Amino acid sequence: MKIIGITSTAFLSLLLALVAPANAQQERQGEKQDHPQQQQSKQKQTKQEQTKQKQAKPAQQHAQQQRQSEQKQQQPQRAQRQQQQGQNKQPQQRAQKQQQNQNKQPQQRAQKQRQNQNKQPQQRVQQQQRGNQRPQRTQEQQRVQQSAWQQHRSQHWDSDHRSWQQRGGYHGYRIPDDRFRGYFGPDHGFRIYGLPFLVVGGYPRFQYNGFWFSMVDPWPEYWANDWYDTDDVYVTYVDNGYYLFNRRYPNVGIAISISR
Repeated sequence: MKIIGITSTAFLSLLLALVAPANAQQERQGEKQDHPQQQQSKQKQTKQEQTKQKQAKPAQQHAQQQRQSEQKQQQPQRAQRQQQQGQNKQPQQRAQKQQQNQNKQPQQRAQKQRQNQNKQPQQRVQQQQRGNQRPQRTQEQQRVQQSAWQQHRSQHWDSDHRSWQQRGGYHGYRIPDDRFRGYFGPDHGFRIYGLPFLVVGGYPRFQYNGFWFSMVDPWPEYWANDWYDTDDVYVTYVDNGYYLFNRRYPNVGIAISISR
């Protein structure tokens, strides 16, 4: 019996030894068979993905071309809108400029008027200063002027003088209004001393501000002997004619005639 048991055990061991390698070989063969199938499956998946990508590329290209076409179509529209906006802005800009210019014009006029108003007193002062300047005179000039003025002095002024109305009105040269307002009248005094001087027909004549003034009436006997050198005088137009007034004697006017 022992012999039979040992023999059975040995047989089982031998059988197992033979079966185990066979199973292992079958498993390896099964794995080998499965591996090509897996590779084939992966290759199929790769091909499918590549096919999908190829199929997707035309669609992407078409979409890109469509976007480019839309952009090209939008460019003229944008340019047209910009041009339209520019055209719409131009009238507004013109209107704004016109409004600004219209607003500036009154300001500029007012500024010019102020400047002119500021200049006029300065010009008057300068003119008066020039009129009041006393250049040097020679003794001979002084003697001639004194002699002419003294000879033209009245002894009875109330009866010796005549107004322009009594003379039939003034018919000589008239000073332009703008010049008269700017340089003559009670507000524009000057002195005869130092001005260009002549004696015409026995009557003194002096030049002031571009005009020649000739004495028509004699001067009153109660004025100072040298009033023409020391007193401020002014020329004005009253009672239909021009008169020379002395600031020291404001109620007495001497008739004068004017020439250029």
